[in-house]
Amino acid sequence: MHSPASTRRRTSWLSRRSPAGTAAVARLRTAGYHVDCDAGFDTDARTVSYLPLGASVAQLAERIRTATTTDEAADALTELTAAHDGVLAALGDILTATAEFHEGLGEAADPHIARRLRYLADELLRSVRTDLCDTRNALADRHAPHPGRSTCTEQVPATERERSAVCACPPPPRTVAAPPPAVATGLRR
Repeated sequence: MHSPASTRRRTSWLSRRSPAGTAAVARLRTAGYHVDCDAGFDTDARTVSYLPLGASVAQLAERIRTATTTDEAADALTELTAAHDGVLAALGDILTATAEFHEGLGEAADPHIARRLRYLADELLRSVRTDLCDTRNALADRHAPHPGRSTCTEQVPATERERSAVCACPPPPRTVAAPPPAVATGLRR
């Protein structure tokens, strides 16, 4: 049983923490996570916020999966391959910055790691960027619909016997997967 003083402290702590906890619950639910929480933190509000970086990049893949024209696919690839502010340019910056970081660490393996990171940025990433830019340009030049995909008009002829089987709607959007459950750590036998 809790004393009145400890109950007041706990209530006081909850009242101070509740806005932050409630905001955290709202952010997690906005990102697609199912959150079980105490009633004091529960909210139906959804925050206007940016998705985590990985989810934002994954949306490019989803845009390509649901693209109905070559122009839509090319637009998604443009965000990936843009020379100054594309995802691949940022990845190159990360590899270069990590290489520079390793150069000053002083361990015997650090120069090798730095060279490998520079190779990844300068050679392999350049090859990926070049191939994707060529693919993007070829798609942009086509200006054609994808033959296996169409935008759903939600209108099916009344003469169709099975109306629900005819709709060409794209599949529902994927939801962000819940994080894996925590694994107990301990000594293995």
